[in-house]
Amino acid sequence: MNKASSIIGLVVAMAGIGIGATMEGAPVMVVLNPAALIIVLGGTLGATICGTSMDRIKAIPKLWMKALNSEVFDLRGRVTELVAYAEKARRDGLLALDDGLSEVEDQFMRRGLQLVVDGTDPDVVAEVLDAEVESMTRRHSGGVQPFDKAGGFAPTMGIIGTVFGLVHVLQNLDKPETLGPAISAAFIATLLGVATANVVFLPLANRLKQLSAAEKEYRMLTLEGILGIQVGDNPRVLSDKLLTFVPPAERELAAEKKDTPAAAPAAAEPAAAQAA
Repeated sequence: MNKASSIIGLVVAMAGIGIGATMEGAPVMVVLNPAALIIVLGGTLGATICGTSMDRIKAIPKLWMKALNSEVFDLRGRVTELVAYAEKARRDGLLALDDGLSEVEDQFMRRGLQLVVDGTDPDVVAEVLDAEVESMTRRHSGGVQPFDKAGGFAPTMGIIGTVFGLVHVLQNLDKPETLGPAISAAFIATLLGVATANVVFLPLANRLKQLSAAEKEYRMLTLEGILGIQVGDNPRVLSDKLLTFVPPAERELAAEKKDTPAAAPAAAEPAAAQAA
């Protein structure tokens, strides 16, 4: 559901606008005004290019797909994974973690564990991983910038299109029969500018910001886990610490799953004692 939320939101917004316009008696397809589309979309694109860079403009399709089909960060699963590494390190030593490093798919986690296995000072490990998170945050901020700027430029471009349309209306005051349709067409540009900004550009920018924040939280959880493994935290204590990053509902579910295996040996212990 999280992956589809952006698509659902766009569909609901467009459907709401379309149905409302139809109920008001306005034909929805009137927005397909070539002149208004060129002014609003072309002007917005040009202004956005001026305000960012071509590299960021080229990345828009990829970011668009990321926003519409976003990755889900499994915080609870990452806690379980880190606690398993902590148990292994506590049982066999930190060097034992080197055996499975090649199988770790997450590059951030693999890099952190490799630093731990190499005997890097904890402060240096924290510094390196913090720098990695900050670099990721800056990169994501740059990716959001075109959508933010387009959301600001589009309404203004719509007003510019409307002004051009009204200028045309004023030039034809001697033809009263054309004034109604001409004024209606003039305001299409404003409608397009406001609609594209508030239904497409700004929501996608906010979605990308949300995804960036979620990934940063995921990375910070991983960082805390790696540092806990390095200093030899008790796995149960480490689990409790890392679960503070997990939403309460998921945290309780994770705690139940964590305690379930421990309950079985406890129940079996009296039977074993009786047999002895």
